[in-house]
Amino acid sequence: MSELDDEVGSAYSRLVGERLRSIRLQKNMSLGDVEQRSNQEFKASVLGAYERGERAVSVSRLERLARVYDVGVEQLLPRDPQRVEPGAAAPQGKLRIDVAKLSQMQGPQFSLLEKFLRMIQIQRQDFNGKVITVRAHDIRAIAVMLDVAVDEVPARLTSLGLVFVPPQA
Repeated sequence: MSELDDEVGSAYSRLVGERLRSIRLQKNMSLGDVEQRSNQEFKASVLGAYERGERAVSVSRLERLARVYDVGVEQLLPRDPQRVEPGAAAPQGKLRIDVAKLSQMQGPQFSLLEKFLRMIQIQRQDFNGKVITVRAHDIRAIAVMLDVAVDEVPARLTSLGLVFVPPQA
């Protein structure tokens, strides 16, 4: 392997490490939590080395780590900056939905809405899982799922208790 190959590999390891750390933090897990949840398969010191890009992680270990984080393997890999969607900035008309509450609701429209929101989370690589901010173009799709007019979506979600309201300090 040439020095250039080493540099490229090292840079990629750092990018993978940044993704690993980002997902772990979004899951509100410490290095020790991951070690415990993986039954000591992923030692905190080794996972820290992966996150710093000091060690390359094998595909098989990446697959097992994805199971620990409950995400797809592809989500542990760095994003391709060439594939960032145009218009990814949030337009006005944003709405914050409590996905945790939604997951407890019964019925086909709620199941469909939850699947839709999970798809958005995967596209955005947002693994917090509790609250998602939907954008104006998403609200149109939600209106169809809830069988209401687009301008009625916020009121309908509010009446269902699904609009996230941050606790007051």
